[in-house]
Amino acid sequence: MNTADPERHWRRLGAAMHRLSAEAPRVQRWGAELAAVLSGGGRLLACGNGGSAAEAQHLTGELVGRFRGDRPPFSAIALHADTSAATAILNDYGEHEYFARQVRAHGRPGDVLVALSTSGTSQNVLNAAKAAAQEGLTVWGLTGPAPNPLATLADDAVAVDAPSVATVQEAHLAIIHALCEAFDAAVGGVR
Repeated sequence: MNTADPERHWRRLGAAMHRLSAEAPRVQRWGAELAAVLSGGGRLLACGNGGSAAEAQHLTGELVGRFRGDRPPFSAIALHADTSAATAILNDYGEHEYFARQVRAHGRPGDVLVALSTSGTSQNVLNAAKAAAQEGLTVWGLTGPAPNPLATLADDAVAVDAPSVATVQEAHLAIIHALCEAFDAAVGGVR
């Protein structure tokens, strides 16, 4: 009989977070870069499937709304959230073009795409990253253990070394919050 073991889950999460601490300078740099892009009128696009879609939308919500203190809103779009566009794209072009077509529509040179995939192999996310590169966007990947195609394809990536999808997603949320904190700190210096 397989029983749940919350303590084991938390130990694995703690170990993953400990390993992730080495990525703090990268996330700090991303926050500063994102502040410069968005303060200059650029846009952030974010995509992922399932739980990663929820994480993408969490990130865009923090930027359009606020993370901690009050500040101006910034342009950020979670690509899965437009159901009418999504159903049209899926119907006319197929699931592999779901995010890529939206990247081509909304992305401009200098914008940022945050692409989330716990496996790093989601074809629609990989196609979005390829489209973003073609359109002149910067691509940041949040993935599970490397090596994986998204981590390789992205301009920069944080690959979470964790044994389960749940732990990777939990770490992605922590990265998103750290990115938002770094962004807010940098925006204070930009504005």
